[in-house]
Amino acid sequence: MVDVAFGPEQGQRPDLSNNREAYLDLVRRKRMYGGILLVIFIALMASGWSLAEDRNAGGFLEGLHQIFDFPAEVFAEAWQKLDLLPGIFIAHIPALIETLNIAAVATLLGAIAAVSLSLLATRGLARWPRLIPVFRRTMDALRAVPEIVIALVLIYILGGGPVPAVIAIALHTGGALGKLFSEVAENADLKPVEGLASVGANWSQRMWLGVIPQVAPNWLSYALLRFEINVRASAILGFVGEGGIGHDLKIAMQWGQGRYDEVVAIFLLLFLTIVVIDQVSDHYRHKLVKGSQA
Repeated sequence: MVDVAFGPEQGQRPDLSNNREAYLDLVRRKRMYGGILLVIFIALMASGWSLAEDRNAGGFLEGLHQIFDFPAEVFAEAWQKLDLLPGIFIAHIPALIETLNIAAVATLLGAIAAVSLSLLATRGLARWPRLIPVFRRTMDALRAVPEIVIALVLIYILGGGPVPAVIAIALHTGGALGKLFSEVAENADLKPVEGLASVGANWSQRMWLGVIPQVAPNWLSYALLRFEINVRASAILGFVGEGGIGHDLKIAMQWGQGRYDEVVAIFLLLFLTIVVIDQVSDHYRHKLVKGSQA
């Protein structure tokens, strides 16, 4: 009888009775695959660097010594107007609230869509198993298109404002969270689902009572993490006319000298907001996950 080794090619299996030999064989395989990946990575980096250097308006290395000139100019002007920063903070709080509202509404809508898509795309839980590939490809498509591309398309349809930003972020969030939610749901215990099915519960009841209580802590954890990401995304979309604090930052940078103090103030305000959100959501994420494991 031919003994087939691990992998597509025939060969001699390692002697699994000898733990040391099996371990060394595993280490050699990992080193070989790691070396191949490293060579591919270096080749891609070298080719990408060469292409970027050819298409760049100026040489990267020649202009490297000027990399800190613009930040130094910005911070120098902001330092001269340091006493004005608190007033600028207060002036831009309404725009910051708009940014947070965009992120919150988009996260909520995206999470609702993700719940439905994930349950319909999870093996063993899907209501229509034959349509699982359709729902999975739908989530892939939503994740593949960046928010800014969707927002630019919606601007031509709906005009500028927060609505296109909410829709763009919500669509991307639905695809991203749908994938994560589906992976969590695949690990859910099916015994409660089978018990509910045995007493005549329909699909919605089985999901609501048998699956969601198990996965809710992890789902909420992922949703909070996505909210942090969406705050950054909503600020970035402000650069394409979607409102919020990103729009104020774009205008301040376009004015150039004389408004750099406003640029620094907006950056600091956005940075502090993201830090606070990160700390609060991180606390609740750990509390939810640890509580579900207790």
